[in-house]
Amino acid sequence: MSNQLEQLRQYTTVVADTGDIEAIARYRPVDATTNPSLLLKATELPAYAPLIDEAVQWAKAQSGSRERQLVDAGDYLSVAAGRKISELVPGRVSTEVDARLSFNTDATIAKAERLIGLYEAAGVTRERILIKIASTWEGIRAAETLERRGIQCNLTLLFSFEQAVACAEAGVYLISPFVGRIMDWYVANTATKTYAPEEDPGVKSVRRIYGWYKQHGFDTVVMGASFRNIGQIQALAGCDRLTISPDLLEKLEATSEPLPRALQDDGKREARVPALDEAGFRWGHNEDAMATEKLADGIRKFAADQRKLEAMLAARL
Repeated sequence: MSNQLEQLRQYTTVVADTGDIEAIARYRPVDATTNPSLLLKATELPAYAPLIDEAVQWAKAQSGSRERQLVDAGDYLSVAAGRKISELVPGRVSTEVDARLSFNTDATIAKAERLIGLYEAAGVTRERILIKIASTWEGIRAAETLERRGIQCNLTLLFSFEQAVACAEAGVYLISPFVGRIMDWYVANTATKTYAPEEDPGVKSVRRIYGWYKQHGFDTVVMGASFRNIGQIQALAGCDRLTISPDLLEKLEATSEPLPRALQDDGKREARVPALDEAGFRWGHNEDAMATEKLADGIRKFAADQRKLEAMLAARL
């Protein structure tokens, strides 16, 4: 029998959750996702040294302002990494907008358009790229505009049902609900310290979103993310896409037990309910303590790693 990674590919598009070029080449995912944390980790790899030098030299050639050079180098490095990864995957690469723009719709749109412009200048068409944006109300509104302009988006740091509903209604191409981080919160804040996959709150969240999207005929792709163990992945086999870290890809590859399909569109459809407005979104999200805390925490952590990346680049400028 084929291993579970190969079985999973029969139901689900497998995406690599890493910036490690060697790992991407090994596991042959269809797509790849990056974020500031993964990019920061990847810059320690030898394969990234030429890209860092390239980014610094390019930034110096654009401006005499050190502040501007730092922004330019960061943008260029994100795109250079994505360009390199795009040579290894047949599908799309997700590149993240600076998390510090998560509450600024106009600035998010401008940054997304700049990243796409850099990709296109490097010969990578926009159809190969997804712009990652935090699933704040402002981020969702930015994605709505970008989608209309032909720039497709991956809405990340998604923890609440309200975030998922608003993304679908905005016509977002793809969402990334964070399975493992949801479970982390419940482990830290409740008496339950371990979960069977079927009872895992992160798994249950993705199943609810997947079912609701299919039931109401939304085309937005559901891509489970942030896994802590292969049990969570196994319980979501059949989800549109799953983005998986190299260590869990390796564990799936080493497992040959049968992997039954857990999620499937039954084809039944229901009429859509009235669209979620801003007040409804903010109140519903606010009522979910886990989602409120994890969204804020995720934005802070991505912003912190972005600053570390900038410090690394600043030392070379």
